[in-house]
Amino acid sequence: MAQNEQSEIVLVGVRSRPLRDLYHAILKLGWPATLGVIAGSYLAINALFAFAYWEIGGVANMRRGYLDAFFFSVQTMGTIGYGSMYPTSVGANLLVVIESVFGLVITALATGLVFAKFSLSRSRVVFTRQVTISPWNGVPTLSLRIGNDRSSTIVDAQLRIAMYRTERTAEGVLFYKTYDLELVRDRTPALSRSFSVMHTVDERSPLYGCTPEKLAEGEIELLVSVAGMDDISYQAVHGRQRYVDRDIVFGARHADVLSELPDGRLQVDLTRFHDLVPTEKTEDFPYQHG
Repeated sequence: MAQNEQSEIVLVGVRSRPLRDLYHAILKLGWPATLGVIAGSYLAINALFAFAYWEIGGVANMRRGYLDAFFFSVQTMGTIGYGSMYPTSVGANLLVVIESVFGLVITALATGLVFAKFSLSRSRVVFTRQVTISPWNGVPTLSLRIGNDRSSTIVDAQLRIAMYRTERTAEGVLFYKTYDLELVRDRTPALSRSFSVMHTVDERSPLYGCTPEKLAEGEIELLVSVAGMDDISYQAVHGRQRYVDRDIVFGARHADVLSELPDGRLQVDLTRFHDLVPTEKTEDFPYQHG
């Protein structure tokens, strides 16, 4: 699989389902965009009903044409009813009934979307910008650091690393194969600010014998995922991070963020969360990050 600077994937042949996917599309929007969509839809629908009132007529005291028709539509859909304008014909009354029913549906949908978006628990899992491979107790070990950027704790967090590598079968077919990397610890009862994810690169590892050149040749990609439950909202949260071969650094480890203060308290220095520290070269591991 070729990689470019943005590592984009172009999908061909996907059927478009804008109405079916509209709910998820709105949930993915930020709050300003979501409120903008709701307000814009509300005004657009009122503009259509205003045009119908303007064409049909039969609304008392509608003296300024389309502008008053728009204001009457807003008052009808919002169930305001000032009384200065009111329907006087059968056609206008039927249109009021239709708009009232339509307004109930629109209000229910907008309320549901806002509530779903407000109650949706979004994780703030932070991943280090780079993955390192360096000796750990004399064995090459792949390592990265994750943390919860919220003040809450992710309970029973489960971790996974999937490795993707371009391979060629005996028949000469190019194949993008997936491997699950076995972790030293694949779960933690409580994930807070910092946790080290480690994979031992031994004879059982798909990364065994890899060099920076082999990683680039195999177009190695790592997908790290974490899932658990937020201890405040009691909702499932998850996070994931993708690394390519150029994000894997040999001969370095992540700097320590945990230290003990003179008064005995522990300090977690998150300003060093992404920092790397070079490791010494050995015969078994002749790499050192510069």
